[in-house]
Amino acid sequence: MMENNIFEQRFNLKPFLFQSIREQRFERPTDIQERLIPSILKGQDVIGQSQTGSGKTFAFLLPILQRIDPTQKKVQAVITAPTRELARQVYDEAMKLLEFQDKEQSIQVKTVVGGTDRKRMVDQLKHVPHLIIGTPGRIKDVVVEEGISIFHATMLVVDEADQMLDMGFIEDVDQVASRMAHELQMMVFSATVPSNLEPFLKKYMNNPKHVHVQPEDATPIEIEHYAIPIRNKDRIQLTIEVAKSFNPYLAIIFTNTKKDADEVADALESAGLNVDRLHGDLPPRTRKHVMKRVNNAECQYLVATDLAARGIDVKGVSHVIHYQIPTDLDYYIHRSGRTGRAGMTGIAAVLYEREDLDKLERLKKKGISFEHRELKNGEWTEVKLQKARIKRTTKEKDSVSIPKPKKVKPGYKKKYQEQQKRFNRHKRK
Repeated sequence: MMENNIFEQRFNLKPFLFQSIREQRFERPTDIQERLIPSILKGQDVIGQSQTGSGKTFAFLLPILQRIDPTQKKVQAVITAPTRELARQVYDEAMKLLEFQDKEQSIQVKTVVGGTDRKRMVDQLKHVPHLIIGTPGRIKDVVVEEGISIFHATMLVVDEADQMLDMGFIEDVDQVASRMAHELQMMVFSATVPSNLEPFLKKYMNNPKHVHVQPEDATPIEIEHYAIPIRNKDRIQLTIEVAKSFNPYLAIIFTNTKKDADEVADALESAGLNVDRLHGDLPPRTRKHVMKRVNNAECQYLVATDLAARGIDVKGVSHVIHYQIPTDLDYYIHRSGRTGRAGMTGIAAVLYEREDLDKLERLKKKGISFEHRELKNGEWTEVKLQKARIKRTTKEKDSVSIPKPKKVKPGYKKKYQEQQKRFNRHKRK
């Protein structure tokens, strides 16, 4: 029983938060929670750098909900996320933590995201929430149009900050932050902290505590990684064969572009598979419907861009298929981390060409151990890495061959070998 009380002992949380944690069967804080919650409770700026699945959402939600005063009828905290799916996921986690709060003096939370009727949203915000969770563009629009005031809000979370930067949302976050309280506590969470994010951090953060949680393994040890050579096969057709062979509970197939996602989804659908797709060009209502189907286990295959790889918690993913290796190799880790969660096993398979061998080698240095497999007559077989042949080819290129004459004269073989050696010695000099 003593261990079950560690959250309360360590952080002295409000009783309703502790009750919620106990109901969700969280026994002890994760590394990032242990290292950041005390600082956030003190009002310190923080940068939390960690991979998906590290518990970062609770690392900022718990101290924010602890510090909000429900008797003060004003916005006290804002949480920004790069996608409406991630914003809704954070909202759902917040509502779970608030399940046992006093209904007479309750913390009010609202989502502010695109894809919903703006007038209706503004009407709902007339009942001023204590906490706003949403996408930066929509929050900015509502604030600029004076649908709600965040002037008194002292806490701002920037979740998945590197993805915000990639998607061009940092300027919107900047405009939101500039309309908040002068004494602003900023909490930034990100898998990476690129150099072009630093000017924004320096503008708002005062001597932040930077915690970088390195996972013991690049991806959970429960995941098996298959490297599947494409050779001379059609990539889409091979993807269909691999998908059918796995017969997964739920597989996410990741592509690098929205165009590829549509092509792969169309091909899987034509092959008679139960498939949905998720990418940024889909209307908000469609994306919401897709996530509902996925969470209700109503589809077997989800074709997605990296929109779904960062932060979104899709339960029950048994397989991940990388249609292509991502340009940013960290995304291979984020994608693969969708499976093998909560102690379950999983398989991550990547399709590769010869020109991808260097990327596989770099992933190996990051701690990924690949099994090289190939489908033959519906059966998985081990194959040798093509790298050995690549090395021999490179060696042959370094040692330039002298063309053999068409007619072979007596003693030719010995003379040719000596000539080749002299040529290579001269080349090395």
